[in-house]
Amino acid sequence: MIDFFPVVAVIVVIVLIILFSSLKILREYERGVIFLFGHFQAVKGPGIIVLVPIMQQMVRIDLRTIVMPVPPQDVISRDNVPVKVDAMILFRVIDPEKAVIQVEDAREATSQLAQTTLRSVLGQHELDEMLSERDKLNHDVQVILDQHTDAWGIKVSNVEIKQVDLDDSMVRAIARQAEAERQRRAKIINAEGEQQAAEKLMQAAQKLMEQPQSIQLRYLQTLVEVAGIAGNKTNTIAFPLPLDLIEPLLARGGKPAADGKPPAA
Repeated sequence: MIDFFPVVAVIVVIVLIILFSSLKILREYERGVIFLFGHFQAVKGPGIIVLVPIMQQMVRIDLRTIVMPVPPQDVISRDNVPVKVDAMILFRVIDPEKAVIQVEDAREATSQLAQTTLRSVLGQHELDEMLSERDKLNHDVQVILDQHTDAWGIKVSNVEIKQVDLDDSMVRAIARQAEAERQRRAKIINAEGEQQAAEKLMQAAQKLMEQPQSIQLRYLQTLVEVAGIAGNKTNTIAFPLPLDLIEPLLARGGKPAADGKPPAA
């Protein structure tokens, strides 16, 4: 009788170990893919899952969104500019069965596919598009990834290009290009200002021609302005003399007398 109790105790311990090992607890964001003798049986969870030892096996799947950085990729743009691009992708498992059965390692497969897709998509665009149209490029990469990973039960929700690195020579070339562009715009603005000023002067001249007396008033106003400006600095005053006042005197001085003699001095 005394020898019987150790055997019973060992059996009870073994049964308890098997029982506890068959109990699995899945959190709210976890699912368990159950296999019966190697064949897919069901997807269970969350909560307590009871597995039949030896007969059933379970693979845990995390349904939370995964943020995965994409290692820097060397890309040659369509205009033959070498750049180094790094990005990140956000994805999650929406079908645990496919994520386990259809692909060996869903996370690694998504990472490798993201690197290849990033190089392929960016290589079809020029450098200016990479720098100015990131939203469009992010969307293009996300759509392609989502189409390929759908068979794996994975949903790619977002792709973000974080940085586009250029070598120093290309940075200097872009800086020179930007400086030349600013100079071009400045020259165009100056030319447009000269054109507008010329048009305004032409309109003012047409108005003054309608009333010749206004020209004399304008000359007098100019004299007052010049005298006011120069009065504090110099005693020399420049006064614009109208040519129409001098022309009659010149014509009269150069006209010969009736007897053919020049006018007396």
